[in-house]
Amino acid sequence: MKEKISITAIASLSPLGSTLEETWQSYQNKEHCFSLVDNNGEKSWVAPMSKSGRLLVEKLRVSDSKYRKLDDSVLNAMVASRLAVRNSGWKSDVEFGINLGSSRGATKLFEQFHTEFLETGLASTLSSPTTTLGNISSWVSHDLGATGPEISHSITCSTGLHSVLNGVAWINSGMANKFLVGASEAPLTDFTIAQMKALKIYAKYDESGSTSIDNLSKVIERNQNYPCQALNLEKENNSMILGEGASVACLEKGVVKNALATIDGLGYATEILKHNTSISANAVCFQKSMKMALGDLHPSEVNAIVMHAPGTIKGDLSEYNAIQKVFGSNIPSLTTNKWKLGHTFATSGMLNLEMSLLMLQFNEFIPVPFLKQEGVKKNIKKVMVNSVGFGGNAVSILLSKS
Repeated sequence: MKEKISITAIASLSPLGSTLEETWQSYQNKEHCFSLVDNNGEKSWVAPMSKSGRLLVEKLRVSDSKYRKLDDSVLNAMVASRLAVRNSGWKSDVEFGINLGSSRGATKLFEQFHTEFLETGLASTLSSPTTTLGNISSWVSHDLGATGPEISHSITCSTGLHSVLNGVAWINSGMANKFLVGASEAPLTDFTIAQMKALKIYAKYDESGSTSIDNLSKVIERNQNYPCQALNLEKENNSMILGEGASVACLEKGVVKNALATIDGLGYATEILKHNTSISANAVCFQKSMKMALGDLHPSEVNAIVMHAPGTIKGDLSEYNAIQKVFGSNIPSLTTNKWKLGHTFATSGMLNLEMSLLMLQFNEFIPVPFLKQEGVKKNIKKVMVNSVGFGGNAVSILLSKS
């Protein structure tokens, strides 16, 4: 890296909560955030937004007539951005860039408008402007009254961490001193869940296939412990579950006094695909991205890795294999948060980043409760964050306590 970058604030709305304090408290318990919903005639596990997050979004929605027609993915990002900017101490006259992305964008609105089109043959007037992926950064910029550049992109599930890469690149280029980066996703819709189930990677709520009401209580009791087995390398079934959330961070040039942590290394890579949805057995893209993020740093200096680990058999194992290749006998403590809040697509990498910042701030490792891990590091000074998406596009970011 040309120069260290400070993260001066991070904010999120997720199944864990809507403040860093609430999120940290949620990480302190061993309960997951999943619930069962009716989806396409069957029960499906999902991780909905926390109650506090929903209240903030609804308050924003009714505050302005223009906001009432926006998708949850946009409103979630707007709330998280307000919180991040407030926490950073940035004043209203500070110029900063904005780079916020989404993997799916306005899924709820898109499905709604498409259904109306099939029924009436007519498209709603607002169907195009409210469903474009560029919608998120534009509305956040409008809401904050920002004057800097605004960028939107979609690089599947690594979108959030790619926004961090972009923000760092703009700052290091000298074209900006501050950047607001992040991602937002509201994927708990019928078609999106059906897509994941079609890939055979979604968690099954009932292995027997029974959906009877009489059997439902037994089904819940059997599966509610941990329906998503992220990072369990011995699981026999895929167990990915979708969650919703937005997370936004404030980046500043150099090392500043109020920094939560500094970005010391960045890595990225894309590997040639042999299948539309999977990476190689040893995740070559992750090997390259982690090595790039490490730079000249010895692997033994990294205390923990927050893995992408989506809860799929091949996805979890391939990333673990890549870590073994890169770190050898110096494997850090490994963890993930998807057992608790599910896979939030584009936002997942940012929520990994937030989890890493909390571990650094509190000097406490957050484990996966159903896994035993020996030699857990007790002094958390350096954490690596991983993210990857369909297309084999991996990102690794190395954080240090400021």
